[in-house]
Amino acid sequence: MRNAAIAVLALSTFALAEPVTIVALGDSLTAGYGLSDQSQGFVPVLEGWLKARGHDVVVQNAGVSGDTTAGGLARVGWALGAGADALIVTLGGNDLLRGLDPAGSKANLDGILKEAAARGLPVLLVSMKAPGNFGPEYKAAFDGMYAELAAAYGALLADDFFAGLRAAGADPADPASMAAYMQADGLHPNPEGVKLIVEGLGPKVEELLARVGR
Repeated sequence: MRNAAIAVLALSTFALAEPVTIVALGDSLTAGYGLSDQSQGFVPVLEGWLKARGHDVVVQNAGVSGDTTAGGLARVGWALGAGADALIVTLGGNDLLRGLDPAGSKANLDGILKEAAARGLPVLLVSMKAPGNFGPEYKAAFDGMYAELAAAYGALLADDFFAGLRAAGADPADPASMAAYMQADGLHPNPEGVKLIVEGLGPKVEELLARVGR
């Protein structure tokens, strides 16, 4: 009986010692598109930032360049797999580039959050901001869907993926101010930009970690 109790205790200790696994579901911004050294991409830099702050965590890169919210919904099930403890969703940028109907984007994100809820996983939903050239109604619908979905599912919300760049004085609407932090295409961050983005989002990811296991 004593040996059995010791075995159970050992297994429990082992389980507690396992790192928390966060799946980062996104597009090229998550995938690390255009970086010659993939260790400088969003996912590995975020993982390093969290570990430097004492968190035992693995961040899995489920970013696919060119992916829309529809693509994210189609693959969220296998992206989460069996070992995920939490989910970060950073999708919508390619919906914007294609001018897709915000109602469809919202429905896709809703499906992703529904899958996470069914698995009991905490979620951090990261917003993208629509440019003004689609008109005020489009912008209001697109920008607003993230907060509405986060409220509906009790998910954490990061108001802007590029908040870290804004904090450094850059404005995504002003290419000149972004030049120091972006690759030549003007769409994807360079290594310095990635660092600032992670610094901006990192505290929200720490909030996500605090929800694991609740």
